[in-house]
Formats: sequence, structure tokens, C-alpha cells
Amino acid sequence: MISMQGLIERAARLNPQGLASRCGDREQDWASLAGRVARLAGALQALGLGEGERVAVLSLNSDRYYETVFATCWAGGAVVPLNTRWALPENRYAMEDCAPQFLFFDSGFSAQAEQLVAHCSGLRAAVFMDDGDTPPWARGYEALVADNSPVLPAARGGEAMAGIFYTGGTTGFPKGVMQSHRGLWSSAIGAAQDFSLSRSAIYLHAAPMFHIADFAGSMGATLQCAGHVMLPAFDAGKVLASFADDGITHTLLVPSMIKMLLAHPEATTTDISQLDKILYGASPMPAATLEKCMALWPGVDLVQAYGQTELAPVATTLSPADHRAGGPRLRSAGRPTAVSDVRIVAEDGSEAAPGESGEVVVRGPHAMLGYWNKPEQTADTLREGWVHTGDAGYFDPEGYLFIVDRVKDMIVSGGENVYTTEVENALMSHTAVQDCAVIGIPHEEWGEAVHAIVILKPDASASAEELITHCRGHIAGYKLPKSVDFRSEPLPLSGAGKVLKTELRKPYWAGSERNVN
Repeated sequence: MISMQGLIERAARLNPQGLASRCGDREQDWASLAGRVARLAGALQALGLGEGERVAVLSLNSDRYYETVFATCWAGGAVVPLNTRWALPENRYAMEDCAPQFLFFDSGFSAQAEQLVAHCSGLRAAVFMDDGDTPPWARGYEALVADNSPVLPAARGGEAMAGIFYTGGTTGFPKGVMQSHRGLWSSAIGAAQDFSLSRSAIYLHAAPMFHIADFAGSMGATLQCAGHVMLPAFDAGKVLASFADDGITHTLLVPSMIKMLLAHPEATTTDISQLDKILYGASPMPAATLEKCMALWPGVDLVQAYGQTELAPVATTLSPADHRAGGPRLRSAGRPTAVSDVRIVAEDGSEAAPGESGEVVVRGPHAMLGYWNKPEQTADTLREGWVHTGDAGYFDPEGYLFIVDRVKDMIVSGGENVYTTEVENALMSHTAVQDCAVIGIPHEEWGEAVHAIVILKPDASASAEELITHCRGHIAGYKLPKSVDFRSEPLPLSGAGKVLKTELRKPYWAGSERNVN
């Protein structure tokens, strides 16, 4: 039976002395890491973690983050990575929604963690993941590892839930995507051919570890018993230094990160001789950035991955060979992975012919179990085993998928999903706002920027800066409107009374081949 904990056992058996993790001055081989995971799992069980119960993590990247993920599964639980970019109300909603028994956090989130502990009565314990003084209301991570005996891995895997990964919600609330052990494993297997990690590879965690995209890279490296190097957060200079100093062979980056790397003054002088592949995804890559990357680092293979959290997350990949060949297919999302059945369906539910656009739907062992506590949204998205992605696209005659628009109102800015309803709800809570609509508009650095169109109440006044500041207390920084337009005429409506965002987007996307960037 496939299980997350089984991957750690396997790596410790096949590559016991090989590098497992390096984070700052800390380094573990696979044998020692497996021992730490088993003891942390023992601590969780001793503190009362039951089968299928949840462990939330609110932390920057670290080796202890990685250990916590696998120790949770080793103990029979399910991990809940919380978004480090979310404001307190958003993470509080996620905590109240899935009711975790434990909260692991680092020093950067002590203040938020303390408030979460105060408001979430079902928590058994909070665990401080950093060195230094542990807050009086929490337990120390290293003490839990040191003071508990190792336990045998739980007999839990396959279709059992391994984690809940929160993503934005069209209803204005985040949705908890339930992924199974088999689903996470299957997605990594599907991408393995093009990402082609080996036991000697060293994978760099530069993207946030809470994000399902980096989770996919992490799973791929673990499957191959390869090494992991963790940077707390993305910093272009530190990533380049790690390429040279840590012998990085593989990493996953979102396009905005790649752009910042290429713009760094040391991009042309850094030793990247060991860097083999960069996997990119989470948002489309601007053509100019892709061309610059290929020209500056011709010896580095590029792999694009397309998918979503509901697919754990990979559905298609564009191979290194396709990148080297160039041409129109560089604008595609590649071909379906070995585990992904991808189709394009028309509005009437029939399968579209090559070249005809429709909604992208995906079926496979990596499809989500559903949304936690949201049966209606689950039924709407997961139909007869098919995940309805909300993306519009088409296949060319050779089976390459091209994404052209979004069926759902979602903005992808810097690799992060922003659901417009969340931003609209924040704007509407301002006393001066009568109506509003939020759309994505082209942005050179982030791919898309959040743009608000606002109608103020009669005799009311508010500046763009005031509205943005108001939103800051309700939603994460990356969801804030980057620009605001004010209008007096009503927003365009469909016959069903829905705002016609396609009409609102047209002036900004005029001349573009597709309505995503």
C-alpha cells in the first residue's frame, strides 16, 4: 500500500548515508532523518493524535517543516499546510474549518499562532519549531524529538487522506482540498519522467513549502531518495548562492521568481554548472522571461508543469525537448502525464475536437478526494471522477494542451491563486463602496495584477489608497488590489444578473492572444 511514511522508510533503507536534508547549519542523512520522524510521530501519538486527525503547520521553509509533514503521516494523521501569506482571519477560518489537534509554527508566526491558539479550542498543543526560547503556551520541537521513543509507521495509506491543502474559494472562503496518500504519490510519479531526479540529485526548496507546487517537487525528490536543501523563503541572491554552494541540481520556481533571478546582478557570474533542471509552473511563463532564461542558462533544462491543487497538482508537462525545439508549443502547457486523462469538454458536455476550445477536465489517481466540509462544491467540481478545472483550453492535433482563458473568476498573480470574490468581499465591507468587480489585468512582473473597478455610494468618497489599506486588514497582501478604477455607471450584467467580467477585461487584454498572462 502506498503511503507517505513508506517513502521515508524506503529512502532510509535504500540510501541511509545519503544527504536527506540541509537547512542552514543542520544536516541529516536519510537514516537519521527517519529516526527523527519516527520519534516526532511517537510524540504526536503520546499527545493524543488519532487516526486521520489533523496537524496544521504555519512556518517558513525548513528541514523541520519537512519532518513534520512526514511525521504526521507516520503517526496516522493528516497534515494541513497553512498559507504563510494569509492574514490572520484567513488562517483562522482554515483552522476552524478543519479543526486540527496540533499547530506547528516558527518564530516568524508566533504572534499569529498565539491568536490562533486562543481562538481554536480543540487544539491539544502548539509546537514551536525554532531554536531559542519556546513561548510558555507552546512545546519545543527538539524536546519532543529527544524525549519520545520512535514508533512504527501507521498502517494508513492508499486512498486515506494524507493532507488538506487550502486554496482560494469562489464563495469568498478558502477550500480545503483533501488529497490521499496515493494521490500525492501518483502526481509525483506522473511528473517523474520529465523532471528526472536521481538518487544523487539535490532539490532546492525556494518556493514556499506550504504550496502544493513545491510539495510536488518535494515528493519527487523523496521518491528518488534524493537530497533536500531548504531556504526559509525566496531571495534571488540566496538562491543563486545555493546553486553554487550546495550543488543544487533541481528546483521548482514560479515564473516571477525566475524573472527576479535573471534580473539579479550575479545571474551571469554564478556557478550553475551542477544545475540540471528548473521545473516551473503555478502561473504561465511570459514569453520574454522564458526566452531570456533559455539564452542565459542554455545548459539548464526547463520543464513546465500545469495543474492545480485538486490534482496534487500536476496534470501536464512540457518537456525539456519541447523547450529546446522552440516554436509555437512553447506557449502550450505540454502533454498529459502518464497518470492523467485530460479532455476538453464543450458546454453541452461533449468532447471537443482538436483545435476547439472548452473546459479542461482531468481524471486519474491524483484527483482529489473532495473539498473538506464542502459537499456541494465537491459535487460541482468532481463529477464522475473528473476534476473540472475551470480553465478553458484546446488540444492541438499532436495532443499539446493550450490554455486560453479561465471559466472561473480566478487571477493568478506571481504563482498565487486569487479568487475575485474574496477581494470583492473585502472591498464591499468599506462603508463608501456601493458595488465593485475585481479582474486580473496584464502585469509584466507578476503575470496578472489584481485590479478593482469600484462604484462609490452617492455622496461618499474614498481614494484608491484608502480602499487598498482597508482590504489589508481582511485579506493577504498578495490579494490586495494593485490598482483601482472608479466609475459611476452600473457594472455590465448578463441576463442572469451576473457581472460580465469578460466585458470588463476586454480593454486591458486587447491585442493579447489569450486572456491569461
